[in-house]
Amino acid sequence: MSEHSTTDLRETVRLRYAAAAVQVTEGGTACCGPQPVEIDEENFGSTLYAADERDALPTEAVAASLGCGNPSAVAELREGERVLDLGSGGGIDVLLSARRVGPTGKAYGLDMTEEMLALALANTAKAGATNVEFLKGTIEAIPLPANTIDVVISNCVINLSTDKPTVFTETFRVLRPGGRIGVSDVVADDNLTTTQRAERGDYVGCIAGALSFTEYNQGLTAAGFTNIEITPTHSVADGMHSAIIRADKPTAES
Repeated sequence: MSEHSTTDLRETVRLRYAAAAVQVTEGGTACCGPQPVEIDEENFGSTLYAADERDALPTEAVAASLGCGNPSAVAELREGERVLDLGSGGGIDVLLSARRVGPTGKAYGLDMTEEMLALALANTAKAGATNVEFLKGTIEAIPLPANTIDVVISNCVINLSTDKPTVFTETFRVLRPGGRIGVSDVVADDNLTTTQRAERGDYVGCIAGALSFTEYNQGLTAAGFTNIEITPTHSVADGMHSAIIRADKPTAES
């Protein structure tokens, strides 16, 4: 992929999610906008969260959910942990994480879209969360020091990156030794070519940019992760799956 096309694609993604944030702020849902993305509500969005989780959050945080899973649950967060959500959007996973890690822990959200960050901050104020911080930046250049995060989560965002190896390397960098990831993402069957993946959905719809199971495993391994588990949970297109991805950063780097 050329530098020009990579820049264009990132800007397309940014505009799409900025429009989604504005739609929610104006009282709608995130599945519509100037460049609509067809959302299957059974496979994407707030229905993938338990009713008691949705009811405990501001309605705008729930309405802005565009993910394919519930990473704050699959990461099995514990009291006192520091957690980072890559591509935090309207803040639903950050706010859920903040509740799980408690007042002695902290939940960071990272997003590149001003409109989503503004929505997330408004949702945080409504929720009364005090152990939350949102950061502006890209998931390819995480603005946090090395070895400072216990858990990295992400909800259907890594597939949107045009430089996934760098995302894996950056994630590994910010995790403390012994830290872990608990990610929800779209993953393709190994037999599907990139062209076939693109035929099943576009990039901003979380389909065309998905890695295969083998590619995901290889990317995490190359970054240094161990104990990698990629578990499909439900189908989102023919040969494409929402999956839970877990992996660890070794306690002692070699």
